[in-house]
Amino acid sequence: MQKARIKLASIDINKINDVCKYIKNIAEKTGVEMRGPIPLPTKKLKVTTRKSPDGEGKASWERYEMRIHKRLIDLAVDERALRLVMRVPIPEGLNIEIEMMDS
Repeated sequence: MQKARIKLASIDINKINDVCKYIKNIAEKTGVEMRGPIPLPTKKLKVTTRKSPDGEGKASWERYEMRIHKRLIDLAVDERALRLVMRVPIPEGLNIEIEMMDS
């Protein structure tokens, strides 16, 4: 039996959750075994900049943060389930990786 490992990453948590629900529905309809969605650690990218462009005045700072949320799903797939997973609508700004493994 082959397994598909699906890795999802996005800055918008709602997009990831929607795709996870879609894949979960496919797993329930086709009757394949599913593990996940397993939340992976959120990567936080932080940038601190000075508010004043010329260096004069008060030393005040602005902090920006971008969070990258990640999920991992393992599916024991057959051909039909894999074809349905490949047709999942992927929203803009969501990165998806599908890796095939032998179990």
